[in-house]
Amino acid sequence: MPKKKTGARKKAESRREREKQLRASRSTIDLAKHPCNASMECDKCQRRQKNRAFCYFCNSVQKLPICAQCGKTKCMMKSSDCVIKHAGVYSTGLAMVGAICDFCEAWVCHGRKCLSTHACACPLTDAECVECERGVWDHGGRIFSCSFCHNFLCEDDQFEHQASCQVLEAETFKCVSCNRLGQHSCLRCKACFCDDHTRSKVFKQEKGKQPPCPKCGHETQETKDLSMSTRSLKFGRQTGGEEGDGASGYDAYWKNLSSDKYGDSSYHDEEEDEDEAEDDEDEDDEVGKDSDAESSDLFTNLNLGRTYASGYAHYEEQDN
Repeated sequence: MPKKKTGARKKAESRREREKQLRASRSTIDLAKHPCNASMECDKCQRRQKNRAFCYFCNSVQKLPICAQCGKTKCMMKSSDCVIKHAGVYSTGLAMVGAICDFCEAWVCHGRKCLSTHACACPLTDAECVECERGVWDHGGRIFSCSFCHNFLCEDDQFEHQASCQVLEAETFKCVSCNRLGQHSCLRCKACFCDDHTRSKVFKQEKGKQPPCPKCGHETQETKDLSMSTRSLKFGRQTGGEEGDGASGYDAYWKNLSSDKYGDSSYHDEEEDEDEAEDDEDEDDEVGKDSDAESSDLFTNLNLGRTYASGYAHYEEQDN
């Protein structure tokens, strides 16, 4: 039989578990609170934007750059970690920086640890908005992560996307592989799966976590814990009203469409106005033609004698 755990052993195991969780939480910083995604106000144009080496709007260099890894603006030289030694001198501004990250477009200080680890652990490595498909270099705002599907979002689309994220790409809550009710939902694929079809040979389920999506591997969530809704179409046969026998289809849709179009009084008024305008134009054309003909008949027998237009000149006149 295994030995019974003593009180000291239980305390030691719980302490190790707490330290492990603290280390994990320290390494995984929230994207909105990460120094490379911090909010910055330009010194020149006073526009607020993401932490950058150069202003997105006026391309000016900031007086106090922020390190994208540790978030400091002044190097105090408390340790020998600096690549550029500055003994007894506090370095700020461009004297503190050592590189520019290609992913987050922010300064990295000249600390050896920041220079060697930030490029590999930058949270904005492949940050592209799932809605507008813009990267960090294409807009000046900050980058956020969706609370449901955990995709990247720009500052312009974050609220609109999260408001419509819990919508399935189906008309029912049934499993996509069978006809049973889907108990697990993937918010990236926008699909439901039953217990049997969440088991995948490619993506293994970790202990104590929800089963992964068999399509993309993203962690699923229980449908009952979400505010999931199904897809609704505002066009096609589903908008047609039900008939007397309860059946609805394309015929009802086209009937409603035609009744809305031709049953509207404004539509008939517009048609009548157009017809009246065309009739008035035809009458005006006919009246104009008649007046031209009458005027031409009046001047046909008119004789003005010899004029300059007929080739007569006064110097050709002979003296009597």
